[in-house]
Amino acid sequence: MQSQTSIRISTELLNALKEFKEKNESYEEVIWDFIEPHLELSEEAKKDIEVSLEEYKRGEFVTWEEIKENLGI
Repeated sequence: MQSQTSIRISTELLNALKEFKEKNESYEEVIWDFIEPHLELSEEAKKDIEVSLEEYKRGEFVTWEEIKENLGI
């Protein structure tokens, strides 16, 4: 189990967090949702992005329209 701590926040911030909180979601999950987009990408993620870009350049992808057609949507 990870260690835990408490932080002091204003009532205003707590009320703002409540606006984003889904039922059965912890405040930690809400905070991580805000923080994660700002964290630096891992080297593995950067490599995966490069591979994906190369695949796209080679035309190795399926369009949204093709997916809908294949699913009969």
